[in-house]
Amino acid sequence: MQFDAWFSGGGRAGKYDASVSTTPLSAALEAVGDRWSLALVEALMDGEMRFNDLLETVEGIAPNILSTRLKKLEKDGIVRATPYSEKPLRLRYELTAAGKELAGAVRLLAQWGSGRTSETEAIRHDTCGTALEARWYCPTCAE
Repeated sequence: MQFDAWFSGGGRAGKYDASVSTTPLSAALEAVGDRWSLALVEALMDGEMRFNDLLETVEGIAPNILSTRLKKLEKDGIVRATPYSEKPLRLRYELTAAGKELAGAVRLLAQWGSGRTSETEAIRHDTCGTALEARWYCPTCAE
């Protein structure tokens, strides 16, 4: 995956190729760094959905792009496709354990995004309506 980046040394624009980098971030970008993958993970965070449901939920995605992204997310172990009809073959999609881990990062990114613009609202707790906060936690020290 290549995308434009601004390199700090010399202030010149260049290309960053995540497929040849070995950092953890580059591995993540290789899996979900396109325009639609994180939106699909967000749509699936509340549970399984069928193709047409995803098409309606993820605003602006074309059917061919949705199909391609779902196949890639399935190949990468982020989404699981399960048939609900054999003829014609129809699938429902849900997050795998790895996809649910990624959903946590998507929530953090959404929280960051909600603070960047007045047009979006913070993610809120379903029970009491308070804006949620993400915090780092050490399971060993409980700090």
